[in-house]
Amino acid sequence: MAARSSSAPRTADRELYIRRMFDAPRALVFKAWTESAQAAHWWGPQGFEITSCTMDVRPGGTYRIAMRSPQGTVHTKRGVYREVVPDERLVFTYAWEDAAGELGHETVVTVRFADEDGKTRLTLHQAFFESVASRDSHQGGWTSCMDRFAQYLTRG
Repeated sequence: MAARSSSAPRTADRELYIRRMFDAPRALVFKAWTESAQAAHWWGPQGFEITSCTMDVRPGGTYRIAMRSPQGTVHTKRGVYREVVPDERLVFTYAWEDAAGELGHETVVTVRFADEDGKTRLTLHQAFFESVASRDSHQGGWTSCMDRFAQYLTRG
């Protein structure tokens, strides 16, 4: 019997899962993810400053977030909301925008919000990345972003 092989990359290697528990009610956590005035305070990795944040949170609505790194480089991401289920789920596309306004590789982000005794379990799934290196880079960014988000929630 001949051995079978495949040159297709494993899709699991190009997916990202992050789970975090936040000591805040689900409705408050969801609201902080869907209001641009709040997202501007916590979105992005530690040390990054949001320079603009627009969000039209509805199916077919768009978002665009520009942030400045500690080195002064502006990074912009944008996408389209595919699903919005209040207090439960957000699904949106995610792509980096270059200086000419062109989009790079697009992934899909699903964020789930679950109530656990007055706290919120947030699960983020992002797929499919072009490479494992890209996935790992986003994992670092999202992890730092979630740390900022936790700090933001404690400020009340």
